[in-house]
Amino acid sequence: MAEPAPATENNEGRRIEMLDAAASLICERGFGDTRIADVAKRAGVSSALVIYYFGTRDRLLVDALRHSENSFYEAAEKMLSEVSSLRERLSLLIKATVIPQGDNEIPGAWGLWLDLWAQAFRHEEVKAGRVELDARWRRMIVDAIKSGADELGGKVDARMFALEFGALLDGLSIQVALEDPEVDSEVAYDIAMRFCERELDLPPERKTAAAKKGKPPTRLTPKKG
Repeated sequence: MAEPAPATENNEGRRIEMLDAAASLICERGFGDTRIADVAKRAGVSSALVIYYFGTRDRLLVDALRHSENSFYEAAEKMLSEVSSLRERLSLLIKATVIPQGDNEIPGAWGLWLDLWAQAFRHEEVKAGRVELDARWRRMIVDAIKSGADELGGKVDARMFALEFGALLDGLSIQVALEDPEVDSEVAYDIAMRFCERELDLPPERKTAAAKKGKPPTRLTPKKG
C-alpha cells in the first residue's frame, strides 16, 4: 500500500479535522465499529481523501491518539510548571489519569488508549505507536521526579519509578473507565498517592481540598448516555 501523504503546513488544517473526527468516533463507537467512511462523513470529506492522508485504519488510530495526546501534554506541561512541590506535580498526574472531569472533551480520551492497546497486540504499526506514546508519558513522570530532586535528596531511580508508576496508573485507569464497583476515581487516586508516599518517602497527604484543587487535563472521558 502507498505511503500516506506527508503532513505539511498547507494540509495541516484538513488533517486535524479528520483526526478530530476519528478521535470522537472511536471514543463513541470503538475502533472496531468505526469505518473510514464514517470518519470521512463526519469530517465532510471523501473516503479516498482520508486514505490519501492516513493510508490505513490502523495508522489513523495511532495518529488520532497522537493528536489527542498533544493537546493533553500541552495542557499538562503548563499546569505542572505552575506548581512548586513534587507532591502537587504527582497529584496532577494522578488526577489527569484517573479522575473524569464531567465533560466530553476528546483530547486525551482513554477510549482511544483502550482501543490502541487491543490493536497493538496484533498489529506491528499500532504496537510501534504505542511504544512511542508510552515513552512520552514516562518522560513526563521522570521530569516530574527530577524537578523534585532537592526534596528527594537524589535517592530515587527516576526511570524505574516512572515505569512502576505509569503501569500502576494504566491499571487503575482501566478499572475506573470500566466502572469497577470497588475502584472508583477516589479509590484510584488514594491508591496511586499512597504508592508515591511509600516509594518516595513523602509525608502522608492531609485530607483537605487536595482532590478538588485545580482542574487538570484528563485522559479519562466519561461515558456518554
